[in-house]
Amino acid sequence: MATPIEKAPAIRSGAHTVIGTSIVIDGEISGGEDLVILGTVKGKIALKESLFVENSGVIEADIETANVEVSGQVTGNIAATEKVELKANCKVVGDIRSPRILIADGAVFKGNVDMDVKGR
Repeated sequence: MATPIEKAPAIRSGAHTVIGTSIVIDGEISGGEDLVILGTVKGKIALKESLFVENSGVIEADIETANVEVSGQVTGNIAATEKVELKANCKVVGDIRSPRILIADGAVFKGNVDMDVKGR
């Protein structure tokens, strides 16, 4: 039986870390590589690379990273140095700060957007 955990690395070839659908993390995650979230994370996420929140992913945390792609649910503020992409059918509640923001038709977003790029 193929699980989403087995499929995610193939979809996200650069990601070395996958948080599975049945995993719940309450705390702080930090690191220097891509992260795919299929489960639930509460607390804070700080990455140097990209964060992928898949359809089953639920985040209740503030996020600081280079790129964020949301297909699931995020409740918390997002700060990205490069890009934030909200896919169709995702739900985001919180403020977004990034120089590039893409919001697909069908995405639900409630919050403020700040695209002011300081230092460029």
